[in-house]
Amino acid sequence: MGVQGLTGFVEERGAFFTELRVRDTKLVIDGSSLYHRLCFASAVDFRRGGDYGAFAAAVRDFFGSLRACRVAPFVVLDGGRGADDRKLPTLRGRAAERLRAAHGLSRGDGGCLVPLLTREAFVQALGRLGVPFVQCFAEADREIAGLANRWGCPVLSLDSDFCVFDLAAGYCPLSHFQWQSVCAGEGAQGCYVPARCFSVEKFCRHFSHLNKGLLPLFAVLNGNDYIDLAALEAFFSKVRLPRGCAAGKGGKHLRLQGLLSWLSQFAERAEAVDSVLKYLKKHQREEIRELLCASMEDYTPSDVNLEDFFQNGKYECEAARKAEVPQWVLDALAKGKLAPFISDALILRSTFLHVQVENMQRPSAHSTALPIRQVLYGLLLKVSQNTEAVSPSKQTSELPGVCEFDRLQKTLKKTFVQAASLPTDFCDDHFPLDKLTEMPMSCRQMLLLETLGVKTSFLESIPSHLQLPVAVTCYWIRCSEPKVKLHQLKALLLMIVSGELHRITNDPDPTVLHTEDYSIAYNEFLKWKEKTWQNKDFDLDAAHSFCQWQCCLQMGLYLNQLLCAPLSEPDLSSRLYSGTLVHRLYQELKSTPSVENLFSLSPKMTQLYQVMLNTVES
Repeated sequence: MGVQGLTGFVEERGAFFTELRVRDTKLVIDGSSLYHRLCFASAVDFRRGGDYGAFAAAVRDFFGSLRACRVAPFVVLDGGRGADDRKLPTLRGRAAERLRAAHGLSRGDGGCLVPLLTREAFVQALGRLGVPFVQCFAEADREIAGLANRWGCPVLSLDSDFCVFDLAAGYCPLSHFQWQSVCAGEGAQGCYVPARCFSVEKFCRHFSHLNKGLLPLFAVLNGNDYIDLAALEAFFSKVRLPRGCAAGKGGKHLRLQGLLSWLSQFAERAEAVDSVLKYLKKHQREEIRELLCASMEDYTPSDVNLEDFFQNGKYECEAARKAEVPQWVLDALAKGKLAPFISDALILRSTFLHVQVENMQRPSAHSTALPIRQVLYGLLLKVSQNTEAVSPSKQTSELPGVCEFDRLQKTLKKTFVQAASLPTDFCDDHFPLDKLTEMPMSCRQMLLLETLGVKTSFLESIPSHLQLPVAVTCYWIRCSEPKVKLHQLKALLLMIVSGELHRITNDPDPTVLHTEDYSIAYNEFLKWKEKTWQNKDFDLDAAHSFCQWQCCLQMGLYLNQLLCAPLSEPDLSSRLYSGTLVHRLYQELKSTPSVENLFSLSPKMTQLYQVMLNTVES
């Protein structure tokens, strides 16, 4: 993320930072940077699809440290790609990088990969902890900067774009935010988080007192997530940049340093832009000027009033109004009750499906969940069937569709997917997307369960918070290719039971009277977990099957959210899925079938396992 090479350059020279003791303040947090950072810090195994319980514990500990230092966090998350879709080339590049990382991990190489449901687990954890958060309509950077300046507090992120914004109280990189080493402090002031704050003044002083108003031009010329102009190479090939401090560490950042030194000769931005354009062909100049000026606007703090959202729950922005999205959808997006995937499908008719560590010789794990996505697209796009936006479907009377970016073996491929035609209740003019919330709950639940191929009566014996995962598991058993093995199913259900046992033991509901002591069974389970795992071989085919289940769960979650939660949303942070555990259970069930009796000391947990197994098998 951010300005190419700038993080490395700034990190190599500690001189651009000031020491900071973070306490008794508001703090605006870049949610995307934070969940990536905590995910990579908490994960020990990136091959087996994520351990969301450990990740949620890291999120809890992080905000616990802030609370101890009386820091009031406000988390701001990126939304969808936005109607202009300017970052599409960058996002395609990142998807290709992710695919390379996943392939490397599948072969046993090292590397990191954010598990599929990490973002959903993060949003749920924020809700459980009562941390205020907002999901922006599109990219969050400008809104983060606007809110931090309104409140005069720092920004916490790991995005070098914040070195360029003019921030009243500065930018704290997450790499220097020592939340795990809270200091006691002196006297009445109390404890604090040791941190470092990037000083734009020190940075500009280093480059001959560069006008900080020129930093956006530097970012755009150097290349960022939005602009990487081949046309600007003509400028770099002709201009004579100062050599800067070329010796030693500066070698790999020569162009960056030279560009900053060259810009320091200009007093104003317009003068610097004119000088850049002189090096380009005359017929290109006005077009490039417009592009440079538009791109520099990305570093102007937004006028979206996030303070109003955090105080009154109102999120209003011009881009959202122009997109003509139903108000209830906008509200749900801002509150994180709908994922950015939904806004991308609705506004751009284009989505990215994130690859996992799967068998690259097989079709993408996401192909199993295709029928669920088609129903999602049917719900979202029927709103537009009478508008000009769908003129091709008018002419051909075909259903509208969405372009999906997904894996085809080891490459990224774009595929057109047709939306599903919905039952007549949902196609009725009385229930377009903007009226979906008014449809009877029984109808919404019926569409969800019909999509997953499950009858309502099947789920009656399942606890309400597990009904969606069990329905998704029924769908997975029916639709997966190759077919799910019995040991894989049993491993998955035993994993869900272990999550239930952990939840009941560690976070008991005071309103529920428990008739048995769950802690004995839980301690036995922990003893089993602590035993050395003998067979740590990585089974790629089993991994592929569990990836398919996560894809089905993700789209089941999204469909349930779009239908305004006819089923309870399962809590990912309560160890609903643990990749390390499900792989271990699968391997041990093959060699030691008695592992199926792991929870025999708890009649309730044994009964839960049997009920789920019978439901899925029937």
